Amino acid sequence: MDSIPLVHNKNIVLGVCGGIAAYKVADLASKLTQAGAQVDVILTESATKFVGPVTFAAVTGRSALTTDDLWRHDQHVPHVQLGEKADLLIIAPATANTLAKLAHGQADNLLTVTALAARCPIMVVPAMDGGMWSNAATQANVSILRERGFHFVGPALGRMASGLIGEGRMVEPSEILGFARVVLGAKGPLAGRKIVVSAGGTHEAIDPVRFIGNRSSGKQGFAIAQAAIDRGAEVTLIVGAVTLPTPYGAQRIDVESAQPMCEAVVAACREADALIMAAAVADFQAAHLADHKIKKTRDTVEFEVHLTRTPDILQAVKEQKESIGKPQITIGFAAETQNLIDHALAKLHAKGLDLIVANDVSATDAGFAVDTNRVTFIGAGGGVEPLALMSKAQVAERVLDRLIKLLG
Repeated sequence: MDSIPLVHNKNIVLGVCGGIAAYKVADLASKLTQAGAQVDVILTESATKFVGPVTFAAVTGRSALTTDDLWRHDQHVPHVQLGEKADLLIIAPATANTLAKLAHGQADNLLTVTALAARCPIMVVPAMDGGMWSNAATQANVSILRERGFHFVGPALGRMASGLIGEGRMVEPSEILGFARVVLGAKGPLAGRKIVVSAGGTHEAIDPVRFIGNRSSGKQGFAIAQAAIDRGAEVTLIVGAVTLPTPYGAQRIDVESAQPMCEAVVAACREADALIMAAAVADFQAAHLADHKIKKTRDTVEFEVHLTRTPDILQAVKEQKESIGKPQITIGFAAETQNLIDHALAKLHAKGLDLIVANDVSATDAGFAVDTNRVTFIGAGGGVEPLALMSKAQVAERVLDRLIKLLG
């Protein structure tokens, strides 16, 4: 896993309670550590019955703590030190018992006393049997904690340790990490801003089976959406024909072809501060859509498809921007195979963009369907900034840095 700038060097306290889902939290601790966080794990006594401190020490590189550490003579009030330095406290799995203690301020172990001392956001990841979760006492405790500003993620619906199916299953570590990024970024430089991001290619149907498309994977657009969420933005992600997992916190709108993408983008931009148009929209569509699959016959040698232009989404956005002033900033992408700068400049001026991100998709190590990209930023004022080969996540970081400057 690449280091995540938002998480890198953050102090995260990870509290582990007694439940079978505790084994999954070792994976969460590993993911947070790989993302660059300094992770201090606190296990309740019952948690050690499922997973031991050695496991967490192995994946974090730091000693895992238990309630016995509260009484060590060589440490000065460890719960206060942990609570004061933490950027985020995550409690996973959070049992019904621990929820009750937190709601009523009971501090009888290192985890709950650290939660009382904490000055950072607290994330709670419940995991228990369905009947325990739906119990009126548990729900009352949850309501109290929500009112106090605790952040809840889950539980999910699924099969539990009892064999029953219901709501109470702990969400997966990747989802917890995604939610942690939302919480950590809540007060970022784009807090309160609405950003629209498009991603992926479109499929323009020829008949019910065949389509015109391209090789766009959507990875760059999804990375941009995640980078915007990390900075506190409210993100609407409009997705073409790709099946990547949605960044946690994004509002996702799936479309198939250029026309519905155009409608979705223009509608979302009516209240948006910025549009980042990373989607590779097909330029052409079939002039006539066949009602049934076009059959190949023994005599078929050539087959003609008459094409027409698809809607020009950036042109539609430009006209809306000139009419109502929204979106304030528009950033486009130019995927080219020759004359990169000339073609990108022409698109920049024709569509009234504030910035265009140009990339040569004929390169084998950049562009479509790979995890790296080599792009050039071209601003409306004429500045040209070529970037070295980097991951698409790193490109996304640079794009968002430029957007923040453009928004002022």
